[in-house]
Amino acid sequence: MPTYDFKCQKCDGTFSKVMSVSEKETRKVKCPECKSVKVKQVYSGFIAKTSRKS
Repeated sequence: MPTYDFKCQKCDGTFSKVMSVSEKETRKVKCPECKSVKVKQVYSGFIAKTSRKS
């Protein structure tokens, strides 16, 4: 499952959450510090791991 990074607009805290793509679309994400739902996704890089040897 992918890990998503978020930033709270109320307390300025950043946090990560592991959830499925469909879960991200349907669930409201809450800040773990202040419990606010005013959060925005922060985009970051990722690494794709494959089973093939290069």
